[in-house]
Amino acid sequence: MFTVCIRNKASFSRLTPGVGLMLLSALIVLCAVGSIFIGTRDIDTETTWQALIAYEPTNTEHLLVHYLRVPRSILSVVVGVALGGAGAVMQALTRNPLAEPGLLGINAGATLAIVTGIAAFGISDTSQYMWFGIAGSALAGGAVYLLADLNHGSSPVKVVLAGTALSVVLFACTHIITLNSEEQVFDQFRHWVIGSLQGRDYRVLYPVLSLVICGVVVSLSLVKELNSVSLGADVSRSLGIDQRKLWFGASMAIVILAGAATAAAGPVSFVGLTAPHIARVIVGSDYKWLLPYSMLISALLLVVADTLGRVIGYPNEISVGVMVALLGGPFFVFLVRRWKIAQL
Repeated sequence: MFTVCIRNKASFSRLTPGVGLMLLSALIVLCAVGSIFIGTRDIDTETTWQALIAYEPTNTEHLLVHYLRVPRSILSVVVGVALGGAGAVMQALTRNPLAEPGLLGINAGATLAIVTGIAAFGISDTSQYMWFGIAGSALAGGAVYLLADLNHGSSPVKVVLAGTALSVVLFACTHIITLNSEEQVFDQFRHWVIGSLQGRDYRVLYPVLSLVICGVVVSLSLVKELNSVSLGADVSRSLGIDQRKLWFGASMAIVILAGAATAAAGPVSFVGLTAPHIARVIVGSDYKWLLPYSMLISALLLVVADTLGRVIGYPNEISVGVMVALLGGPFFVFLVRRWKIAQL
């Protein structure tokens, strides 16, 4: 059925994109709820279900389900939505089908900020990682904006060069701090940098959810502008699009979405690149549908990867960052070989 839907992309996108969104949303909810029943600690299905519908704060297993598994499942959806949205906006903004949020130096900024927090301030809690990561992502995104001189004009080449140069410098600083710190600093950093949702609770979920909602609203409000800029700067100007406002708004959306996701789960790569391409195969290049499809496809990929990581690695687990690479890489290669990837 999936093959039929892709081969009939035109009719699908013309007739049923809204229905497709609803079906995709339902599938995400189903997978997210199912993931609550799977964990490194053996809790039977009935107990897990009772924890969801008749929570007892005195029951240790109910506490584990309520305060660890539930927020983790929700966070996997939120982080997936953020990465998919940031990737789609980034590809439109740079007119580069291989672009992903890390091009703005967001991952490098978050990484340096968290390493600095561990080494200099002794932070050890995942909720503290998040705030340092968000601050580092925002500063890195702002630095790229200034280095690329986007206030006086837009240029995808300048953005890529500025982001790449800044990332190299920030990662170099990260390595210097890591190599010259105690072994404990490296161990704590290692658990975050591989990309994981383990141990994330409501203290991480609530602020990240708030930021992602803001980023989604901003990005969806730019759908018309993203459609125009993907056709080229000249076409965009002829349609009356203010390039400076567009670049500022889109850059803010990317920083908010990717920054929040990276701060919460670590630098989970590949999702922001893959999801928009899968969405293009299904609904085409109209950002009215491409953007929400990218968000939901990315969320589904992350939920499935996180769940499989717990199943395959039981009684331990494989981090979501590793699972995304293992699952997404071969599938993306298959997609490239089986169908011609849509151009921007």
